[in-house]
Amino acid sequence: MNKNALAVIYGNTPKKMVLEILNYLNIEDNIKSKNSLIGIKPNLVVSKPSTSGATTSPEIVAGIIEYLNCKGFYNLTILEGSWVGDRTSRAFKECGYVDLSKHYNVPLIDLQRDSYRQYKIDGICINICDKAMELDYLINVPVLKGHCQTYLTCALKNLKGCIPDSEKRRFHSMGLHKPIACLNKILKQDLIIVDGIMGDLSFEEGGNPVQMNRIIVAKDPVLVDSYAADLIGINIDDIPYIKLAEALGVGSADLAKAEIIEINKDSVTERISSARKIQKLAKYINEDSACSACYGSLIHALARLDEQGGLSLLKDKLYIGQGYKGKTFKGIGIGNCAKGGDIYVKGCPPSAGDILKVIQ
Repeated sequence: MNKNALAVIYGNTPKKMVLEILNYLNIEDNIKSKNSLIGIKPNLVVSKPSTSGATTSPEIVAGIIEYLNCKGFYNLTILEGSWVGDRTSRAFKECGYVDLSKHYNVPLIDLQRDSYRQYKIDGICINICDKAMELDYLINVPVLKGHCQTYLTCALKNLKGCIPDSEKRRFHSMGLHKPIACLNKILKQDLIIVDGIMGDLSFEEGGNPVQMNRIIVAKDPVLVDSYAADLIGINIDDIPYIKLAEALGVGSADLAKAEIIEINKDSVTERISSARKIQKLAKYINEDSACSACYGSLIHALARLDEQGGLSLLKDKLYIGQGYKGKTFKGIGIGNCAKGGDIYVKGCPPSAGDILKVIQ
């Protein structure tokens, strides 16, 4: 897999999906030896299930473990340090990772209890947990979701779980962005497997989950976050740590040079019961058999438009779904299935960024 590649698979069966995409990519070719210490770093920021839109699905991690075991890799560990307001031990239990650990015989490491050392980069001293730095191969498994302060949390920001609580507080006092970029220069992630099944609309701690029904795999965290920002309709210029990390040589933010590999197309139309905030946005949508990935992009686009104060000014009707194939209508079509509108947004599915360019 090339550094500039992004592989995407759609669906709502996380373990099956991750097994399929890893088999396609043969990621084991980049792990030095069968004895390499491989760390799997989910996002367990709070003690809430993945259906809340806050945490990494244990089914994805189960798929990763099964794949690695099948290829002869057994020196595995799952490591995380929840945010300051919660306990990692509680998150491991509530999010299903204690059962996962027992089933696969993979140890859990609570980084809130780990020792740490100081590292210096670009004029900043950062304390990083020792167990994270001891890994031979780090698999980062973030959730694609919004964030109330940094707008996005995905690959780059997820490494905050590898620093002690005292350092998490200091990161906030330093404005988050530069220390996040510097952390990623010191602590290298070898593979990113993004849980884009169910991520919160705007907040790291969940509560307004949006089905995006996808898993994204890549090697470059800067490229991943640039792609993720576009998916949920956020300009990367509004997320300073992306460009700061690029300037430090962590990766590339140039999506124009990215190789996007789509393993399949989304066909799932079933959706979870929406939270009140999602229901408010859905009132602007005329939907007929829309796939969840496409519908999720539209929800994110409407949320961004609402944040900009433009939602109440939206006059055109929005149409989305397979039910509009071959039909003509007055309004804006979202996705290739609804190209019979006065104008339409290309894509199967389109990103929220693409939708915003048309509806703003």
